[in-house]
Amino acid sequence: MGNNKRKHERFEALNLLSYVSFDADGKEWNQGMGRTLNISESGLQLEIHEPIDPKYTLLISIGIEDELIELKGKVAYTNRGEGKMFEAGIEFIRVPPDALVILKKYISEFNKQYNA
Repeated sequence: MGNNKRKHERFEALNLLSYVSFDADGKEWNQGMGRTLNISESGLQLEIHEPIDPKYTLLISIGIEDELIELKGKVAYTNRGEGKMFEAGIEFIRVPPDALVILKKYISEFNKQYNA
């Protein structure tokens, strides 16, 4: 197996999300729903019904516990997942400070719970 190039460790997490995809000119191309498979401070892997072209940028809204956070990410890859589903790796390119606080708290709590 190759070296892990990720900045932050990812944790398994199942959270519903919605996304809107935009091209380089800011034109909206598609929107959809999915769920996270894992998440970190710098990215996530999501499960979706249709592949997302890596040329798009995504505006993502994720429900984390009782909070809704919005962040922007770029598609690193899209692969066929299980059954008719697809998996996409997303690298965050903009996480507002308030969303980062919620994300870090969620990851910290998750880490405590599963590594205790």
